[in-house]
Amino acid sequence: MKSDFQAMSRKELRAYILQHRDDDEAFYAYMDKVQAEGTWIEFPAPKSIDDLKHFPELLEKQRQKRREEE
Repeated sequence: MKSDFQAMSRKELRAYILQHRDDDEAFYAYMDKVQAEGTWIEFPAPKSIDDLKHFPELLEKQRQKRREEE
């Protein structure tokens, strides 16, 4: 049985590929969906040592925000 990857949500498709790791078609459908949704976050390059020290905090805030959105 072929699954309809386009009809699956990103979360459903991720769960599917974790259970069917050899399914390349599902993997590529997932990557297409991730890219199309544009959920990438870009951070500016650190300009000082202090910026670099605070990066883990900034990253954790972004992760928390993403968890709340899902």
